[in-house]
Amino acid sequence: MEITINRNVLLPLLQTVNGVVERRQPLPILVNFMLSVTENELRLTGSDMEVELISTVEQKNKENTEITLPARKLLDICKALPENASINIKLSGDKAQIKSAKSRFTLATLPAHEFPVIEMNEPLAEFSISQSGLKEILEKTAFSMAQQDVRYYLNGLLLEISSEQIRAVATDGHRLALCDFEEKVKVKENIQIIVPRKGVMELIRLLDNSEEEIQVNVSQNHIRVKFKNLIFTSKLIDGKFPDYDRVIPERGEFFVIADREKLKQSLTRASILSNEKYRGVRIVLEKGVLRALAHNPEQEEAEEELEIEYEGQDLEIGFNVSYLLDALGTVKTKNVRIAIKDPNSSCLLLPENEEKCKYVVMPMRL
Repeated sequence: MEITINRNVLLPLLQTVNGVVERRQPLPILVNFMLSVTENELRLTGSDMEVELISTVEQKNKENTEITLPARKLLDICKALPENASINIKLSGDKAQIKSAKSRFTLATLPAHEFPVIEMNEPLAEFSISQSGLKEILEKTAFSMAQQDVRYYLNGLLLEISSEQIRAVATDGHRLALCDFEEKVKVKENIQIIVPRKGVMELIRLLDNSEEEIQVNVSQNHIRVKFKNLIFTSKLIDGKFPDYDRVIPERGEFFVIADREKLKQSLTRASILSNEKYRGVRIVLEKGVLRALAHNPEQEEAEEELEIEYEGQDLEIGFNVSYLLDALGTVKTKNVRIAIKDPNSSCLLLPENEEKCKYVVMPMRL
């Protein structure tokens, strides 16, 4: 096998696919890319057995073949070569010789037939969605996913697919984020799937804010997203996501209405002197005023006062300030509405005049 390709064509393929390749793998071949060559196409595949990325580029080649090459080393070589350099890759036995001008490299290869490829089952749902639409609902909820929780189904993001909309939900047991996107989907009945954390973060990285349509296929065990020159596939988490409707509090009679940016800045300043481990901040609500109070084991204290719209009873409630700041960081509206019923109930944070996103934060004892 012998191919010649421009460095500026190969480098973007390597950078895209490298996102799923882990440096430490139980299977040595997963440290490699699989390079597949046909008469009209060059295809690069990376996988960690959970997430698979296939990136393609049109190119005329003399033969059909497949090899695997060390991912990190090939990427580093390509980065180090000058702009528009011509790269020649030639297979000789179990070694690949890479030449570019006066540079020479010899890399070890592994047989392509040992490289694991994810096979999709019969799709349960197929639909098209804009890149920006899918990216938005993932970005506005992904921060609430758990990390390495023993409840493995929380270490991912729920996608609920119905004929009228796609809903994303994430929770770590202390907070919850929910976001809807209206989209007509060909599906016989509502489908719930849980995409693992790595798959979600990788998909967010790949998506852009364009209106370009992408094709989404969902099967019993996998989700596959097809871009123009890229195919993303992820295994799904096999588990039952909790009934999230039960933890979303009712809107209640009284709302705090606050300027989102001013509230975010106030909480950020108060958090400086909060306990570094628990990040607790006490919120005191009085008519027209919100006060954020924080202290730490060194007996240091912070107090922030903010004018708000609030006509309810006086309340004092503790929160992990990081959870509030994460939710405020995803909201784009000028004002936010916060429903708080009592000191022992979760708060519901909503973008003003926007119904598609909801954020729930449980209180904490201080």
